[in-house]
Amino acid sequence: MLMLHRHPALQFSHPLPYGAIVHDSGVQFVTFSRSATAMRVLLYDHVDDREPSEVLAFDRNTDRWGDIWSIFVPGISAGQLYHFQADGPYDPERGHRFDRMARLIDPYARALAGEFQESDDGIIRPPKCVVIDDHFDWQGDRHLRRELSETIIYEMHVRGFTRGSSSEVDHPGTYLGIIEKIPYLKSLGVTAVELMPVHEFPTNGFWGEKLSRPNYWGYDPLAFFSPHRGYAAGSQPGAQVNEFKQMVRALHQAGIEVILDVVFNHTCEGNELGPTLSFKGLENQVYYMLEGGGHYYKNFSGCGNTINGNHPIVREMIFLCLRHWVHNYHIDGFRFDLASILSRGRDGELVPNPPVVETIAEDPLLADSKIIAEAWDASGAYQVGSFAQLRWAEWNGRYRDDIRRFWRGDSGQTPAIATRLAGSSDLYQAGGRQPYHSINFITSHDGFTINDLVSFKDKHNEANQEGNRDGDNNNYSDNYGVEGPSRRPEVEALRLRQIKNMLATLFLSQGVPMLLMGDECRRTQRGNNNAYCQDNAISWFDWKLVEKNEGLLRFTKSLIEFRRQQPAVRRIDFPNGDAPRPGELPDVLWFGPDGRRKDWRAGCPSLTCLFSAPPADATNPKPRHVLIMMHAGRQPREFTIPLLPKPVNWRIFLDTRQNSPNDIFPALDGPFPPPLGRVCLDHHSIMVFVSTE
Repeated sequence: MLMLHRHPALQFSHPLPYGAIVHDSGVQFVTFSRSATAMRVLLYDHVDDREPSEVLAFDRNTDRWGDIWSIFVPGISAGQLYHFQADGPYDPERGHRFDRMARLIDPYARALAGEFQESDDGIIRPPKCVVIDDHFDWQGDRHLRRELSETIIYEMHVRGFTRGSSSEVDHPGTYLGIIEKIPYLKSLGVTAVELMPVHEFPTNGFWGEKLSRPNYWGYDPLAFFSPHRGYAAGSQPGAQVNEFKQMVRALHQAGIEVILDVVFNHTCEGNELGPTLSFKGLENQVYYMLEGGGHYYKNFSGCGNTINGNHPIVREMIFLCLRHWVHNYHIDGFRFDLASILSRGRDGELVPNPPVVETIAEDPLLADSKIIAEAWDASGAYQVGSFAQLRWAEWNGRYRDDIRRFWRGDSGQTPAIATRLAGSSDLYQAGGRQPYHSINFITSHDGFTINDLVSFKDKHNEANQEGNRDGDNNNYSDNYGVEGPSRRPEVEALRLRQIKNMLATLFLSQGVPMLLMGDECRRTQRGNNNAYCQDNAISWFDWKLVEKNEGLLRFTKSLIEFRRQQPAVRRIDFPNGDAPRPGELPDVLWFGPDGRRKDWRAGCPSLTCLFSAPPADATNPKPRHVLIMMHAGRQPREFTIPLLPKPVNWRIFLDTRQNSPNDIFPALDGPFPPPLGRVCLDHHSIMVFVSTE
């Protein structure tokens, strides 16, 4: 390595902010390390260079401010490539893992470039950091600030959405590819996309210190402030920054918000056998939860290590990172992977009112941002309904399981589906939260697609090469006669009906619906319920399905549009079962198939629900009452439309017994009910009526 002699101009520096900050005459490099004895910044001329062109040493007397190392380097600018390198004790028994030869990613790096390189001694060298100038012409773009109660989320994978050849885009698998498919997203009617991890991660996961199988999902963070370079169409260092901003700007112009799935629970450095790429080589005992005196890593993530999120230094990094995405990228919200880890103190115990959770909720720059918790972790914490208060919404895993079990025909599920349909008050009301704090979903990236949920009784993860041991065994799925694809008409008809049943339930439930990419057109993962390593057709969106299953796509679009237009199914408050005044309808009423008030003691797998329309206003001049008949039994059953205190005229809105286009009437001009209001529902079917004007 070439060691550059210090220059007097290098003496002038500032202690904050962290990272590589561009100034008129150079770049300021700032990092934190409490225990380092020396610090260097390595500068590179080209992305493929194996050795730096210059190595600049920080002076402990002039370039260290407390535990912050800061050096100003004149004559360089945006686009400069760099690493950090730190000397310090290698004493694993006390939590120190300094390696003076390791090339380290700046924890605050705003972009990475290049690939991993292996040196002659076998040490992995990570991609290089890129100095970024954040200037971008946003053309007046601002956050959309849509109310959470008005939100419809589409969970998607940036690469998988357009990577397949059937996408026919100019830039497949990239941020720009998503821009090309915005007309599809807009026609679908969703109001927000929730992107699986886009912060930097290794495109191949680590097995010990070696790179191994593909890391398709991206739940293995490498640099939290950096958009993933692998999703850029351009090859120049830092191209991903502008392309990501172009994508956000274009989505906002289409009225679609952008939510990021963020992973502040572990990193790709893994356990004591993993590589030193960044945090381990700068201050291991601060960034991670350690045990065994410091030699080993607590593993609440199931991925080898756990970020020490409630340490003040790490807590500061997390909220500065969130601010970075909100301010520099106009991101509208975040979904926190395994968020229960953020509820763990520095020793790993679950603590009340954890500081980092409160900091995120109270941060003024995030006040307009949606914050959503996956309220569990890999070590048994399950906080659905109790993760936090008011500002935090949650992925409702109870909703997913109860809806699946009801429609599969499991016994005793009718009270549970009623509770989920009405917004999960059992989970959220006591804590002062509202239905919109429940993010309702039936499928997500983690598990079966909705097509596979009705096509496979068991997971089929053999392609992952783990002996089918990975992935959840409790899927609450069924194949309805044949495991996997079937040509039997009766099997396919029932599967399609079940998909429609679950989609109708999702979009008619109080709360916030989330739709998994491709469920609207029966995307399949061939029975794989843990496709984390499948960067191939198993995971990619097959755009031929859009035409093949155009009837289901029409059904889904119509449901989404209905939800956006009808406030009866997206109340802000929990629906009240008491009438506001004599002769008026309460917010919700429950009936049995015979049209009488529901007897919850009966084991009947059938239910009729009335969501009454709220009063008309300027935004909803013609709200409709919604009457939902659900039958999960294995035999047909007669239903009677209930007599209400206030007479109502009905039309059929949807009927999953029917084939497209008679399965749904988006113009609300469906047939009138039969005489006497009696209808016979087939096994596993749903019928919905709306009041006439």
